[in-house]
Amino acid sequence: MSDNALSDNQPWYKGISRYEWLVLIIASAGWIFDVYEGQIFNLTRNDMLSDILGQELGSADVKKYGDWFLGVFLLGGTFGGLLFGSLADRYGRRSIMIVTILMYSVFSGLTYFASELWHVTALRFLVAMGVGGEWAVAAALVSEVFPKRARAHASSIFHASSVCGTWLAAIAAYLVNTNWHYAYLVGVLPALLIVWVRVAVKEPKKWEEARAAVAAGQAKAGSFKELLTVAPWRGRAIGAMLLAAVGLGTFWAVTVAGQDLARERLIADGLSPEEASQKAKIAYGIIQTIGGGIGLVLFGPISARIGRKKTFILFHIAALIITPIACFVPQSYGTLLVVLPIFGFFTLGMHAGYAVYFPELFPNRLRATGMSWGFNGGRIVAVSVLLLAGKMKATMELPVAVTYLSAFFLVGAIVVSFMPETKDEELPE
Repeated sequence: MSDNALSDNQPWYKGISRYEWLVLIIASAGWIFDVYEGQIFNLTRNDMLSDILGQELGSADVKKYGDWFLGVFLLGGTFGGLLFGSLADRYGRRSIMIVTILMYSVFSGLTYFASELWHVTALRFLVAMGVGGEWAVAAALVSEVFPKRARAHASSIFHASSVCGTWLAAIAAYLVNTNWHYAYLVGVLPALLIVWVRVAVKEPKKWEEARAAVAAGQAKAGSFKELLTVAPWRGRAIGAMLLAAVGLGTFWAVTVAGQDLARERLIADGLSPEEASQKAKIAYGIIQTIGGGIGLVLFGPISARIGRKKTFILFHIAALIITPIACFVPQSYGTLLVVLPIFGFFTLGMHAGYAVYFPELFPNRLRATGMSWGFNGGRIVAVSVLLLAGKMKATMELPVAVTYLSAFFLVGAIVVSFMPETKDEELPE
């Protein structure tokens, strides 16, 4: 039965082939460990830096270098994303996926041996290169394999699998307690995915067609010059970068602050800093992320119904509203646990939109390049938000700083209002 015949009368998953499901599972597995690599540092950085620096958990230097290394991670992700995204358009999705998975697996495992600040700097940058590259390749692969009627749903599920990475990181961080070294050994596991990718994944038909056009001299693959100088790709690339910058900047400045809000609430309730830190990991990594995961999964179905732009605007405005509520309304830890999933639903849920929307903005020969420019180019802009957040949180009370920083959600809603609607359209050729 054709895609068109199924689209009006059947569920989106009707008629999806076994291979298409397999691609979604493999891509999601890679993304799960992608997210693990970022979140495990967020959850263990205080213990790691306290150990390396020989200082107390809450010292000024621990906080300073914690923000510094998040910036290093964003920069590494930008560089790796731009490099590997372009290479994926030139040499294929499968081969570059293998390289990126191997890269973040090996350098995560080596973090076990880190004992100096420069070790952490180098390793976080190299891990981030693999992480930044893998997302664009995997997201492009899913969008190119699934039919139009199922693309938003599948891409949303792909990105929503990130919550499993956050949960895995939260559980690992909780189990290792202050023995942070062992949490990074888990990051070696995705290297096993390479065998599966090598055997099971084929290059998408759309990429093969683009390669044939390139071979015939009709087009050039992975060209940043074309992406950034030729309309309409230029405007779409800039819009995608700004939209991702808002999401990534607010993720590190606002969304992950759920852990800090929980820790401060617990300390105010009389727990020791150590006990509060452990419980806050679960509040953020499990409770808040449950809401975030639901938001990620539902972004696709909502955008399939009302459109990509309206869904982005809905999530951004709702995030703008829920953030001050999460910061100021809860007067007990129990109340905060009720609010955090809603906070996560909107502040994290919008991120699935990048996997849904970005592949639909660029042609086959520029898809991974454009997606990398958008998602990972947004990281470099997000560094400025991260640095601003560090200064604000150092000079203001945490709830006040986080509320001010949530104003960036309004910027995201404005940016997407100027971008094209791609609902019900085929991927650009």
